[in-house]
Amino acid sequence: MTENKKTTPKRNPIDYGKIYHDLLKYKRLYYIVLSVAFVLSALIMLSIPNYYTCSVKLSPELSNRSASTSSLASLASSFGVKLGNGMGSSSEALFPTLYPDLMASVDFKADLFKILVRPENSEQEYTYYDYKKDFEKKPWWSNVIKDVLGMFKSDEPATSTINPRKLTEKQYEMAAAIGKDITCSVDKKTMVISLSVKDTDPVVCMTMADSTMALLQRYITDYRTSKARVDLEYNKKILSEAKANYEKASRAYAAFADANLHTFQERILQRKSELETEMILQRSVYQQVVAQYQQAEMKLQEDTPAFAVIQASTIPVKKTGPKRSVYCIFFILMAFLGTSLFALNRERDLKMLFGM
Repeated sequence: MTENKKTTPKRNPIDYGKIYHDLLKYKRLYYIVLSVAFVLSALIMLSIPNYYTCSVKLSPELSNRSASTSSLASLASSFGVKLGNGMGSSSEALFPTLYPDLMASVDFKADLFKILVRPENSEQEYTYYDYKKDFEKKPWWSNVIKDVLGMFKSDEPATSTINPRKLTEKQYEMAAAIGKDITCSVDKKTMVISLSVKDTDPVVCMTMADSTMALLQRYITDYRTSKARVDLEYNKKILSEAKANYEKASRAYAAFADANLHTFQERILQRKSELETEMILQRSVYQQVVAQYQQAEMKLQEDTPAFAVIQASTIPVKKTGPKRSVYCIFFILMAFLGTSLFALNRERDLKMLFGM
């Protein structure tokens, strides 16, 4: 009984000497392709303007309950245990981990549009929206692409108003671009907020870092104090009414007492006593409302968060990018690889290398 044994064909050894000599045949092609790749990559990278990055870091004040719960959650997370919903406290709905989502909202970006910036070596201020649209440095081909695409789009009516509920197409595109240039991250253990702004102008970069930080603080403060401000406004209204009632009762008593200064009739004395009692009652109410109003003011002050700036903004001196030399080397390597594959395919060496 004979058995059929499957035999695998042996691969021929790779002749690296032949490959080397075959590639040398295309030495002239290498010179041309690599030179063109270098020139094109250099032109492309030189057309991309330098951009800078400015970062700020701040730490928000948390309520005692949320801070203690956050510390416990951080300790538990180090052992792989997740407590609750990861939000620290149910009373702290706008927890720091939600700040990036807050900055990504259309309302926040619409407020960023209105910030005034003055580019370096410029005497005029522009809104951030107008600066990004008309004055920011861009590669030359971006305007060409914009003009070509504009030929196929209907013209939008010119408008200077920004309605966050109904952005125009250009405003929506600008909001998306700003979302890429202005970013926010939160350290989940320390709750330190990091804001980063990227721009082609170093002065605008620093201005937007400061303005974004101030705007974020305003949003957080408005949210944290919203109920306290409503309560304070209500107590202010009640205080005004109580004061008016007390003054009215006081004037009525004083006028009646002056008009009946030497009268001792029982009816007059009874009316005088009633007015005095009403005045005393209104004064008591007024004093209670004053105390409530003061408590509301203290509550507003207590709910107003404090922010510790850990890293302040500075005008960036060194550019962040682009890394022109890295990209040029990458393009040249890709050109070298493509030329080598072309030469090996022409000399039928790919089959020897890869068994093709």
